[in-house]
Amino acid sequence: MGVRVKMTYRCLQPRVLIKPMQIIDQISWPLILIACATLGLAPFVPEPHIWEKLKMLFSGAPFRPLDIFDFLLHGAPFLVLLVKVIRTIAKAG
Repeated sequence: MGVRVKMTYRCLQPRVLIKPMQIIDQISWPLILIACATLGLAPFVPEPHIWEKLKMLFSGAPFRPLDIFDFLLHGAPFLVLLVKVIRTIAKAG
């Protein structure tokens, strides 16, 4: 009689998935506000990149790939702030 070995495969076991909104709920307000003030508005002189990119977008100027990357990078903190505000209002109401 042989010895039976019970084999377990970690890749087949269910994992606990964290939903993206749970991650946003865990981010503190001061961290989001600091990210908006620093990354979102950098560089401060002569004008913030996000403001420059918004003006380009509304004027119809062509966007290069670097401009799209800049817009997404500097706009991300404001997007996270907007989602957090909406979720906080929805939970309170």
